Amino acid sequence: MTNESLRVRPFHQVDVFSDRPYFGNPLAVVVDAEGLSTETMQHYANWTNLSETTFLLPPTDPRADYRVRIFTASEEFPFAGHPTLGSAHTWLQAGGVPKAQGIVVQECGAGLVQVKHDGGRLAFAAPPLTRFGPVEPDIRGQLAAALQVPDEAILDASWLVNGPEWIGVLLESAEQVLALEPDVAAMGDLKVGVIGPHTEGSSTDFEVRTFVPGDAMVEDPVTGSFNAGAAQWLIGSGRAPQEYVAAQGTVLGRAGRIHVKAQDGEIWVGGASVTCIEGTVLL
Repeated sequence: MTNESLRVRPFHQVDVFSDRPYFGNPLAVVVDAEGLSTETMQHYANWTNLSETTFLLPPTDPRADYRVRIFTASEEFPFAGHPTLGSAHTWLQAGGVPKAQGIVVQECGAGLVQVKHDGGRLAFAAPPLTRFGPVEPDIRGQLAAALQVPDEAILDASWLVNGPEWIGVLLESAEQVLALEPDVAAMGDLKVGVIGPHTEGSSTDFEVRTFVPGDAMVEDPVTGSFNAGAAQWLIGSGRAPQEYVAAQGTVLGRAGRIHVKAQDGEIWVGGASVTCIEGTVLL
């Protein structure tokens, strides 16, 4: 950390993609991050030991309501889904008033992202995919080995890059997704999201699991960026309806719910957020 002057700043810890505290994906939010260096933000994000920590700042684009910087324990992301919803929730709870009624405009490394109220939840407009298309044959083989499934079990596999470099893997059923026991070594440095449909009549339409490389592979509880890319892929190819609900985090004892809707030329990815901790932090 640099020799910046420490001061008390508002801080929230929010559970995202769940209306039940401690059943979604947690996010640390520093509400007033003016004056903090990138080094300090990264150091603090590492210290929180959460998947992401965000820092709210005044916008530099006059069209935006606020600016956010998003950090994992080791790097900064231009965009991520659960940090977007959790940051917008916190900004509103802290008294933020959007310039346009009903729409919050977030400025982040990926550009401007719209966030709106949708059925009592916040939802963000999925950013454009910067890389999209079938994975290369050697990577498909690596995916089959890493997920420990036969190649024919993979119905499709596609790049879904919208900041994080996700690869989406479609399996035949939610049961197959829940049964996965990935091989960490075979996964290498791939960021992989796996999705499969539930049977008709289930409370959710799809089951999702996402795996992130590191010293040890980590399964993310609920992942907005992957679900945004998967929605564009599956709705665009006719494999998913225009509106659906995905479950994520089941294997981890979480109950994440991602609400997806194609509307007015946009894919909206939404979920509930609940503030679990509110106070101050010395930074």
